[in-house]
Amino acid sequence: MSRHQRGYIYEAFKAFHVRYYATEIVEGSPVRVQRSHRLCTKDRSTGCGAKSAHAVRALCEEFMRGINQHHQTAQGLEQDMMVQTFWEGVYLPYCEAVLPVTGLPRLKPSTVRGYKQIWKQHLKTHFGSRTLQQYEQSAGSRLLDSLTGTLNKTSLKHVRALGSSIFERARVMGLVKMNPWKNVPMPKDAVDPENTPHYTPEQAENMVSALVDHVDAQLVLTLACFLGLGPAEISGLQWGDIDNNSIHIRRNRMQGTVTTTKNKWRAASLPIIDQVRVPLTLWRAKCEATADGGWLISDLHNLVGRVIKPTVKKAGLPWHGLYAGRRGAVTMVIEATGNVGVAQRLARHKTADTTLRVYNKGISEKGFQGGMQEFSKSLNGKVEN
Repeated sequence: MSRHQRGYIYEAFKAFHVRYYATEIVEGSPVRVQRSHRLCTKDRSTGCGAKSAHAVRALCEEFMRGINQHHQTAQGLEQDMMVQTFWEGVYLPYCEAVLPVTGLPRLKPSTVRGYKQIWKQHLKTHFGSRTLQQYEQSAGSRLLDSLTGTLNKTSLKHVRALGSSIFERARVMGLVKMNPWKNVPMPKDAVDPENTPHYTPEQAENMVSALVDHVDAQLVLTLACFLGLGPAEISGLQWGDIDNNSIHIRRNRMQGTVTTTKNKWRAASLPIIDQVRVPLTLWRAKCEATADGGWLISDLHNLVGRVIKPTVKKAGLPWHGLYAGRRGAVTMVIEATGNVGVAQRLARHKTADTTLRVYNKGISEKGFQGGMQEFSKSLNGKVEN
């Protein structure tokens, strides 16, 4: 018989968590294990401050309703269950569970948000009332085939990856004998995605000039367009991460949630070039009260929406978001230096293949013509023996 749990609320790492029990299959046998889930930060602006215990309890009760509704006893886990039940009661809590060894969720909040979006848009209706053991590979193939008219190949791969991850977890737990998504093929008529936009050096400089009255916005754009920082990395910068010559990237921050960088290679130091040093110095002067601590940019999302985006558009310049700055920075470095290794260091990728495959947007016509002239000079100056 299922046990009703209220959950135990505790505070750790400047956030409130709930501890509860779940039954999982370990080496073929059901085992009752302890799990935890992060409810909210301790920041009072979220409504979960020290004086809002009722708000924390309300979040806990909402979460535990889902756990109690879909909680499976050992006997239940040995039986078949609907894919939707597994997603809500087992897989999603597994992804969001806080690991005691790190104090962080198993998967980054941004990854879980992406999973939830894919589930809501494409998988929830598809799975319907199907159970784990009823589901077959052909059903996955039919789903991807039906989506080729609205999704490109990259998006289809994301759908396939989540479907496979759900069933792989079920396989590990002993609920299915094989993962039916493992060999689901990509549709042959899947459309390759268009090249994602990036800013040219001229566009980047024009945007910075358009924001002359907003030095904090100028700093954000130079960090993206000339040093290749992503939005979460810019938002995660603190004044203590900056010395005279370098910016040390140590964390991500998205919607107020602080996490580690995307991977260990993204946590690195980058030199402060002149294009960044000028707005950085000016912004530091305006932030003297917090220059030794605190965030460089307190609310990046608000700054982009309220200042950067409307100002850039008003100036008649294209706006493709901050990631277009990162892509442009990598492309600029490759074109200016001809050295993929330098671009790889800037992008902080594990391999140069990722740098070329994902972020290099191709050499400009001006760069191509200049390169051909240099090539011609090298041939004309070659001395024959």
